[in-house]
Amino acid sequence: MYRIVFFIALITLRLSQAQNIISGPMVGYIEAEEVLLWIQTDQPCSVQVVYYPKNQPNKRLSSKITDTISLLEKETTFPVYIAKVLLKTAPETEYDYEVFLNKKKVNRGYPQSFKTQSFWQYRKDPQDFTIALGSCFFINDSIYDRPGKSYGGNYEILNAIYNKKPHIMLWLGDNTYLREPDFFTVSGMLYRYTHTRSLIELQPLLANCAHYAIWDDHDFGPNDSDRSFKLKNTSQIIFEHFWANPKPISSTSYYTSFLYEDCEFFLLDDRFFRTPNKRTTAPRTLLGDEQLQWLIDGLVSSKANFKFVCIGGQVLNTAPVFENYATFSEERQYLIETIQKENIKNVVFLTGDRHHSELTVTPNEPYIYDFTVSPLTAGPANFPEEKNEWRVPNSYIGVKNFGIIQVSGKLKERTLNLAIFDSNGNELWKYTIPLQK
Repeated sequence: MYRIVFFIALITLRLSQAQNIISGPMVGYIEAEEVLLWIQTDQPCSVQVVYYPKNQPNKRLSSKITDTISLLEKETTFPVYIAKVLLKTAPETEYDYEVFLNKKKVNRGYPQSFKTQSFWQYRKDPQDFTIALGSCFFINDSIYDRPGKSYGGNYEILNAIYNKKPHIMLWLGDNTYLREPDFFTVSGMLYRYTHTRSLIELQPLLANCAHYAIWDDHDFGPNDSDRSFKLKNTSQIIFEHFWANPKPISSTSYYTSFLYEDCEFFLLDDRFFRTPNKRTTAPRTLLGDEQLQWLIDGLVSSKANFKFVCIGGQVLNTAPVFENYATFSEERQYLIETIQKENIKNVVFLTGDRHHSELTVTPNEPYIYDFTVSPLTAGPANFPEEKNEWRVPNSYIGVKNFGIIQVSGKLKERTLNLAIFDSNGNELWKYTIPLQK
């Protein structure tokens, strides 16, 4: 009953503020000549996007008219309508855009813009760009939250990220928190994703940079969930519809990759093939052999300056605790040793899950880095005494935070400038990673 009341209230609120958009628009993947936009509405409708180079409204372009999709409508009592709209763009161009529903312009009350990638190969240096990143995005919902002090909060962090003007936002798992009543019904999952995505403070950030996401246990299923979760295929469908990532490599599970300027990003699935934590009679795997070999092949063949590997849990932390990769010691060792034996340079794992942030680096060359950024709005969990033998000194952060990576410099002299900021956008820590040659 509460879900129905929430949905009616949400529709009423959005109709009064912005007609019938529930959440979005959200900028999905950005290429040089193509951009994907995502929008959720309260009812079936047609969607069209009008866009133009910044401050040049006389050069207006229009997308094709796209009808919303009713997601899993035969399996749910909580209707969800989503549209993904493709835009034909020019390289290295900043665009403003407007959304029309049923041919009527929707005013969201904040800027809506994005900048496309450059066509730099064989011509010039790639663009400098900024990556925002974080994980563990808990939005309070009093009916379904545990009793006691609210676990989520500090939503002003979203405005702090927005003010950094990133080109990319990487959501590193636990991007929504399914609650116990949500786990085993399509309606519950759709409600939870909608409740999280419709947060007012989130909307300007969604509209103004490219968003890419992986999942971890809480947006996949129950806490510490694994390959045994019976609705994992349904969970994948919902995840893919609520994000506008590049297409996955496989129809089973979700992993893929994309290029942004001179960097390559590998988005991994750490849940679909994961051996249950208590299983003792079978080989333990986190990624599964097919995904693991695809990753190694991709790293070996990549011509990118930096190779960012996005995965929900920590990879390099040496402490075999909670769900760290160190609890899958053989597979972890194989991955690290293979990267180093193949002499793959400039690999940076981007991870979340742990409700604290830190930087970890291997002691031997080629150096491999693991930049953990967590939590965004969920409760922090302090484990400063944890024996991570490869932690970079003074990098441990135990409060709600987000990360920024600035990729800059000439093609053969690229540098990563890493920083951690608190919920108000105050810098807490910074570190520079030079290009290994």
